[in-house]
Amino acid sequence: MLPQNKCPPEIEDYVSAQSLAEAVAAMADGQGSALAGGSDLWAQKDSGNGRMRKRLVNINRVPDLRGVSEAGGVIRLGALTTMTELLESTLLRDKVPVLAKTADRFASSQIRNVATIGGNIANASPAGDAVLPLIGLDAQVELVSKRGKRSLPLDSFFRGPGKTVMEADELIAAVEFATPPKGFHGVFCKSGPRPALEISVVAMCLTGILKGGKLTGPRLVFGAVGPTPMRCVKTEALIDGKALDDALIAEALAIMATEIAPIDDFRASKWYRTQMAQTFLEAELNACR
Repeated sequence: MLPQNKCPPEIEDYVSAQSLAEAVAAMADGQGSALAGGSDLWAQKDSGNGRMRKRLVNINRVPDLRGVSEAGGVIRLGALTTMTELLESTLLRDKVPVLAKTADRFASSQIRNVATIGGNIANASPAGDAVLPLIGLDAQVELVSKRGKRSLPLDSFFRGPGKTVMEADELIAAVEFATPPKGFHGVFCKSGPRPALEISVVAMCLTGILKGGKLTGPRLVFGAVGPTPMRCVKTEALIDGKALDDALIAEALAIMATEIAPIDDFRASKWYRTQMAQTFLEAELNACR
């Protein structure tokens, strides 16, 4: 039995939207909770920790929110794109393999079949794996409501654990990013308490254009080492376009440790998270040499 202060909210209304117009109309008064895969939302509801509102809006049958596509040098991921679709997409495997590799480390095959990219973003977990490579790709998140559309950098979308800048009447429609150019390098790695179904204790994504042992325009993003995904801009500036020798790598590790903000909790200590972050970064910078 749940404690009395953690009772699941009562759902008073249910809408199964068949179109984007129906979905945004059901969300317009700010009293709707969008249901996609439900792999996070339902677990939160049952634990009493969720943020569900009185109306459940099923968006799974909205075709405009699906698909992986490329047009005009931009790749678009519909919000309902599942982790399995990321993993199996020929387009992504060819042009953005870091996304497919990230999906391959995401939970189990059963969860990958239902968990969506939009849900992973909206959940705003500091340990949300799929968010890291998208920030590394300078992705924009597209939000829709009855008031219209707006696009925001994913890098500035998160405010804290479970908190975003999204308004209560808005839905995530898609994520978009420029098709990576020739020489694009992207790597994702994570550490968890077990080899399968692991929630990241530390995760890292490093991207950039790799040529001659140098990374140009690097993006370094960590998960589970702060209240939001943590981008290490000082470390990026340090290594940008420079030869990755031992001295530079050592300096990068020291600076990165000042940019993340890990905590002690039941899954790992601050010390361990910092050490793992440095281990990941050291290994990947050495691999780029």
